[in-house]
Amino acid sequence: MSDAKTHWHIIGAGAIGCLFADALARYGCEVTLILRPDSATGERTVIVENDATCSAHALNTVSPKKSGSIERLLVTTKAYDVQEAVASVAARVTQNGFVILLANGMGFAEQVKTAWPRLDLYCGITTEGAYRLGPQHIRHAGFGETRIGQSGMLSAPAWFTHFQHAVDNCSWDGALQTALWTKLAVNCIINPITALHGCRNGDLASNPRLATEVAMLSDEVARVCLAAGFSAVAAGLAKTLHEVIAATAKNRSSMLEDVLAGRPTEIGYINGYLLQVAHQHGIDTPHNRALLDKVLAGIA
Repeated sequence: MSDAKTHWHIIGAGAIGCLFADALARYGCEVTLILRPDSATGERTVIVENDATCSAHALNTVSPKKSGSIERLLVTTKAYDVQEAVASVAARVTQNGFVILLANGMGFAEQVKTAWPRLDLYCGITTEGAYRLGPQHIRHAGFGETRIGQSGMLSAPAWFTHFQHAVDNCSWDGALQTALWTKLAVNCIINPITALHGCRNGDLASNPRLATEVAMLSDEVARVCLAAGFSAVAAGLAKTLHEVIAATAKNRSSMLEDVLAGRPTEIGYINGYLLQVAHQHGIDTPHNRALLDKVLAGIA
């Protein structure tokens, strides 16, 4: 068990936030969930269930203004909420504290680092699958892996050993940017196409028309990856896409789920980010631009 005094704050009490809160609580950490300013606070029970088990932990929830000093902060909001979430508590992060951004897409880390250069900032990606059944009640639908890293840091910091023990299948990635770009490239293709056509991931391989659209989009994405310095991501994109689509054939992408629920999507930090990089390198990406415009128009 961990030292019970180890205290984690998590901002973003959705499916992934609750999944990690449960993991840290099971390990013996003190966990505080930071909710939106207008949310009711106090003790709440986080429930995580899967086919084999169901766990429940009573955790303290607070508003950002009453979060106290923060040494370890995990941010699991939607990409477009990251900057506002960090802004609400940045002043409360201690001098020796750190922040992990675990959100979909890219671009928000640069925004946070620019706004708060003093923060010790780490990024992460996870393939864990989870969805909400109710407030702080989630279904752990698929076991995946989690990677944490910081640009230029090849070896894990001392605190990571503790985090790795608490979170199953978690590793330090000294080259996290490659993993981030791999995930970005796949999401740039699967997410907007499935969101616009209202289809499951597997349809991108089984439907010839959609497969053609995937191929055209993949060519653009690969050219941007190559220009950005991620040649291995570009070279392996077709294979990676094939594997992801096959493994998640029955799934609905997170962007499709957002569209169906009438929520904003994270496309600005997925295809939008890719378009920014493409512009920097003078690469024309009309298919990505068209998809971005269509998704944004669809949720307006």
